[in-house]
Amino acid sequence: MKKALKIIGIILGSIIALVVIVMLAFSVKKGKAAKKLYAQLGDEAPELIVDGMIFRDLNKNGTLDLYEDSRADMEERVEDLVQQMTVEEKAGTMFVSMIGMTSKGEPYDKPKISKNPIDMILAIAIPPASEMLVAKKMNSFNILNSYDPDILARFNNNAQKIAERMRLGIPISIATDPRHGAENNPGAAIFTPTFSQWPNQLGLAATSDTSLVREFGDIARQEYRSVGITVALHPMADLATEPRWARINGTFGEDAVLSAVMTKAYVLGLQGDSLDKQGVACMTKHFSGGGPQLDGDDPHFAYGKDQAYPGDNFDYHVIPFTEGAFAANTAQIMPYYGIPVGQTDEDVAFAFNKSIITDLLRDSLGFDGVVCTDWGIIVDNKMGEARAWGVEDLTPMLRIKKAINAGCDQFGGEFVPELIVELVETGQLSEARIDESVRRILRDKFRLGLFDNPYVDEVEALKIAGNDKFMEKGREAQAKSMVVLKNDGLLPLKEGAKIYVEGMSNLDALKGYGEVVKEIAVADIVIKRISTPWDDPKGNSLLERFFHQGRLWYNEEELAEISVLADQKPTVIVAHLERPSVLTEVNEMCGALLADFGTSDEVLADVLFGKRTPQGKLPFELPSSKEAVENQMEDLPYDSGNPLFPFGYGLTY
Repeated sequence: MKKALKIIGIILGSIIALVVIVMLAFSVKKGKAAKKLYAQLGDEAPELIVDGMIFRDLNKNGTLDLYEDSRADMEERVEDLVQQMTVEEKAGTMFVSMIGMTSKGEPYDKPKISKNPIDMILAIAIPPASEMLVAKKMNSFNILNSYDPDILARFNNNAQKIAERMRLGIPISIATDPRHGAENNPGAAIFTPTFSQWPNQLGLAATSDTSLVREFGDIARQEYRSVGITVALHPMADLATEPRWARINGTFGEDAVLSAVMTKAYVLGLQGDSLDKQGVACMTKHFSGGGPQLDGDDPHFAYGKDQAYPGDNFDYHVIPFTEGAFAANTAQIMPYYGIPVGQTDEDVAFAFNKSIITDLLRDSLGFDGVVCTDWGIIVDNKMGEARAWGVEDLTPMLRIKKAINAGCDQFGGEFVPELIVELVETGQLSEARIDESVRRILRDKFRLGLFDNPYVDEVEALKIAGNDKFMEKGREAQAKSMVVLKNDGLLPLKEGAKIYVEGMSNLDALKGYGEVVKEIAVADIVIKRISTPWDDPKGNSLLERFFHQGRLWYNEEELAEISVLADQKPTVIVAHLERPSVLTEVNEMCGALLADFGTSDEVLADVLFGKRTPQGKLPFELPSSKEAVENQMEDLPYDSGNPLFPFGYGLTY
């Protein structure tokens, strides 16, 4: 037996060693390729002094071009640059994709063995940074890493230095998904604990406080700009009318009016009254409303590609855009993946749908900002098939052509500018049409001040991002967002109580309030945090593991875990509502029931013991049963029969 185990050990060790050797060889090869590409770059931009002012000579021609002159009219600067760009440079500008960074803030050019799953995903799914920056001439990226602020800032500066050495010195726009949540939910946001931590969008909506939401946006703006982030891939203006949909936790709930005022305040906080070099451009999503998913299935996956409108309520889902995002002059818009079945002259997904992007968004609503597709709708990749719903039969090149003709400007999560070059060179798309999109993208870069100075102060980033004042504002918002659904005299808890706890990861948060005990028999009170239920994934993709969708009712095993506690001692249940859970049985068991939308254990302890006051109101109704969920229409709000708790419900103490 020992001999067999030894042989197995030798074999496994040999396999691991071989994998490491192959990885190292592959890494060395990629490193050499990156070095070769960077060697093609020119010099850094020299300074020009004109009329006593300093300018950056981005194209290194020794004279001050219009696009380099910060005193010139913005439209003239844009036009001057467009006229100097090659088709390849224009095509590269029309793509925005993920980019990786090392722990030292350098562009991620070669794969490495890492415990960080983000590094492994980036190594598998995207080209090296050097290829995208130099060969493909891309100048817009979204970052996924959540290093300390000085490292994020250093990455910005390193990337901008590379861009400065390109022929025209077009600066990089760095974008991000939400980073300010107190919860770690990889399917919806990027957990960045060094930034201030706030409730998610549902929680902000639960406060009903537009001033607070605008203040959040302003704080997020300062933290983003300190590290070089200039484009926010948020907010979501979708409506939570289909309760099983996985992405409800990123919305402002099911009410169009509430969502509109929250969206407006959010965008104004990030962009300001007028987008400028202090602001962050918002890419509000997902036009014209991604909430009414058939049976709640998400269109990241083929089985969820259809949006349904059994209540004939399409226009309701546009309200948060017309009254919110556009009222605040959102800079950019992102359509979703789904097909608005039966709503236009052809059943194709939003980004390929000319009736949605050109006829409605551009012509009817007058939007002339950037329209960027959601990520990965053109080319199959190592993470899965392209989400080209309704146009699956088209080639990637024809998909790009259809999306551009529909009115889109930029392609998210893709890195194939060569397809646009071929479309232009073969006469299938005019260069004039490409210029329209490039102008829109460049305008935002100019507004944001990137052509004049794209660099940030790494030391200052550490002082701004996650400072004590911002952190406390986030904690205040977390507490305010919590909703008291039931309180039979248990809350606030009395200090000194013996507490039995389940579902809290930081028990130190209760120190100073009471004694945490390990045995329920000696406890005075039970605190249990529970999650929203969900179904197992229908498919095999890695991404699907991060999407909590489907089931909203607790099964017998989950209810038994609560019952065994509540039958013994007075129990406080804290339900984290990613979506509208069916809490009927849970409500009957406990003495107090609270809903949270991204609340840390520390803030929860303060709320339970009365140091902070919960003031939230439900941003959606809570259904009373499985049958009530299944009988709802995907596009209608407030249509759950006899809800357990209605929209806007919330107690306090």
